[in-house]
Amino acid sequence: MERLHARYPFLDASRAAVEAAGIDLATLVAEGGPAVERGHERVRRALLEGTTVSEEPRAWSTRAELLSYPIARVLVSLLDIPGATEKYAAAEAATARERFVEDFEADLELKSAEGGRLTLDRLLADFELAGGVEPIGDGRFELDVTAYLELAAELDDDRWHLARRPLSAGTVPVGRPELYTLLREAVGRRVREGLPLSVPESIEAPLSSELASIRRAIADLDPPTSFEAVTPGLFPPCMRSLLSQARNGAGLAGLPDHSRFSLVSFLLAAGLDADGVIELCDVPEASAETVRAQVERLRDDDGAVAVPPSCVVMDEYGDCVDKDETCETIRHPLSYYEAALQRTADDRITDWRDSGQGKS
Repeated sequence: MERLHARYPFLDASRAAVEAAGIDLATLVAEGGPAVERGHERVRRALLEGTTVSEEPRAWSTRAELLSYPIARVLVSLLDIPGATEKYAAAEAATARERFVEDFEADLELKSAEGGRLTLDRLLADFELAGGVEPIGDGRFELDVTAYLELAAELDDDRWHLARRPLSAGTVPVGRPELYTLLREAVGRRVREGLPLSVPESIEAPLSSELASIRRAIADLDPPTSFEAVTPGLFPPCMRSLLSQARNGAGLAGLPDHSRFSLVSFLLAAGLDADGVIELCDVPEASAETVRAQVERLRDDDGAVAVPPSCVVMDEYGDCVDKDETCETIRHPLSYYEAALQRTADDRITDWRDSGQGKS
């Protein structure tokens, strides 16, 4: 087990290292110890803070760090909370992006992986992209169009649409930061593969205390998602701000990816459908289909909506603004909305869907 494996546990070589070590997962979780502790922390931080980076000052061994990854996948599978798998995968991918950007930028010639450093060539090979990405100078690359379409499929910003990209001889040019974003998407997709797992009782039972701890910590990540009225004036300050930006500023498409996800998922959970989101956010007709496609991606096979980010994550995004007294007592924007509706007299609650004016 090498440091590289621990930093990038989703790599084929990392999985092979675990298999070569002959680790029995049931025995590992039954014994407890650092790997289980780190797996617990990995999931908790992923769901609460959008990162899997370990808390300071605790330092984990290479073995504990690497083995915490399969344990974390088990834990997130057992949570059975809408959106948990997606949030966990996104956090793993975000952490990986930070790490591989650091590695790549430290060695732009991409010739050495000393000290557990990952090279771009190695990462591309791991995702079977080695023949589909060619450097063309000045920090730009040509990406095979098929690979581009696959990697950019879940990126909602209009700038990722193939129609907005020059296409030549079956390749699409991208800048270095754009390539890094596409590789982040590849990591997230690999992390999501197979999740949720089917976990046997012999592994689930020893993890009961870790599961209970995570459920307590993320209680408001399973917030209310059924409301009788859509009243924008009672939305939490963070969502009112994002809605104002979407309606009066850059537009919904102009919001950063994370902000757009936060707002759209909140509006869906509050009771709007795709057409309602488009109307409330004043989305131009040219972008309406993009919004509808995003809405479809935010629903699982049963129609459940991906849960919006918690207050902790909103703060990390920089979208937690104008906090009021209610913000100090809740941990999720939907919990704020529920509290605001409960303390408002029924005759003062106007459903936007009925008024069509976007005002309370």
